[in-house]
Amino acid sequence: MKALWPLVAAALMVLPVEAGTLQDQPPKFRSSVDVVSVNAVVRDRKGRFVKGLEQRDFVVAEGGETKKILDFRAETDGPVKLGLLVDASGSMRIGRKAIDARETARQIFSTLRPEDKAAVFSFDTRLDRVTDFTSDPATLEGSLERLNPPFGQTSLYDAIAEAAAFVVDKGRAEGRLPHRSALVVLTDGIDTRSRTTTEQVTAIASRIDVPVYIVAVMSAIDDPRTDVSPAFDASGLTNLARGTGGEMFVASAPAHASTAARQIIDELRHQYVLAFEASSRAGWRPLEVTARDRKLVVRARTGYTAGGSDRPASGGQAGAFMGSPAVLPATAVGAL
Repeated sequence: MKALWPLVAAALMVLPVEAGTLQDQPPKFRSSVDVVSVNAVVRDRKGRFVKGLEQRDFVVAEGGETKKILDFRAETDGPVKLGLLVDASGSMRIGRKAIDARETARQIFSTLRPEDKAAVFSFDTRLDRVTDFTSDPATLEGSLERLNPPFGQTSLYDAIAEAAAFVVDKGRAEGRLPHRSALVVLTDGIDTRSRTTTEQVTAIASRIDVPVYIVAVMSAIDDPRTDVSPAFDASGLTNLARGTGGEMFVASAPAHASTAARQIIDELRHQYVLAFEASSRAGWRPLEVTARDRKLVVRARTGYTAGGSDRPASGGQAGAFMGSPAVLPATAVGAL
């Protein structure tokens, strides 16, 4: 299947693709239909992955209106591709934050297989590309030693937006965007200088179909899950992660980091991919994916952009970030 990934400047368009089936081979869709693809992770009430579901087991709703699922695929246990974004701002100098972030990165690297790839970025008020995508464990380990010492203010949301776009750009350059791509952010969650709001980054990351997983590295006393933490508000980062189909974790102990690493990689290896016809109404379209079995919990991105508008439902305008124009790929069509 020839991938359709033209550059779109200033506006994001949902592009037509050819029709076919989504089973063991990459799907093809009818050329007359604009198609949106979305990844979904399904768990039972005990948190276990649910396998073996079929197309008829899902419901896709856009703004409360049920959408017909045009095609479907159950991902099993294939390779993953991660962008790892490490906070190198001044607040990471406090306590063991910078050390713990590197240890968390090693935990994530330890879950990768030879066919997986990862790239490493760091950020304070700007994004630094430390290592391009590679499968070499020594290169990934060495990249952690080349991270800048913590310094300066934090442009957390801006860095997430730019790094997410880079992950997509690399997929586009390869002719397709693997659905097991994701951005993993290691940070203490403190943002002091971003020009991009949480809602704007959520809209950008959701449009480009890259789940954002955030691992908040902090001391036990700052853990928002305890009653003794008055300072850290995790709601913004949690909403950002879940809005993209990802999740947020708090790592205030080594065991937390290990658990987060395993869960992130496991989720990327166990996904369902659903495709449906895009809305004819331009703009941000809210999206909900559920299972017909109400005992099952489905997590997927919460919206997409149809017809080229960058305006999310909140009314915020997602525009340029990190000093660059918002030039993004045709996002609602995932190259499966």
